Amino acid sequence: MLEDLLERLLAGEGGRAADQAGLGMLLAKAHNQSRERMNEALRPLGIDVRQFAVLVALPLYGPVSQRDLIGRTGIDKSTMVRLIDELEHGGLVSRERVPHDRRAYAIVLTPRGEQALAEARDAAEQVGESIFGPFSGAERGQLVNLLRRLAEHTV
Repeated sequence: MLEDLLERLLAGEGGRAADQAGLGMLLAKAHNQSRERMNEALRPLGIDVRQFAVLVALPLYGPVSQRDLIGRTGIDKSTMVRLIDELEHGGLVSRERVPHDRRAYAIVLTPRGEQALAEARDAAEQVGESIFGPFSGAERGQLVNLLRRLAEHTV
């Protein structure tokens, strides 16, 4: 049973190496639970967390190429192509030719995509509040800082 194993590893029963594995398992468990809850909330909108990340990025960076989205989101090329295809099929984004480069396309939110994004933001806010609500603002900031340090350290 994962819960028992995780608790035993975090309690130090397996030694230092097991303690490190336990921390990784705990981080993965929190990530998986958060992602599952977010996907559940986004499902009625016909999108998932990765598609939501793409939709959120578009207003931040304006009409942007798939290549730029890959760099800005960290999503690999084949996954990004699939995500854009799915979002385009759902009417949430469109590929539009870039005026100064006829070979290039920019990914643009459609009006339907803007509406879906607004609804997805509301859903994400509710999920985020249910997950992080027990933490004070200072604790949330501390969690962000610790996770940021962890992410930067492991690069």
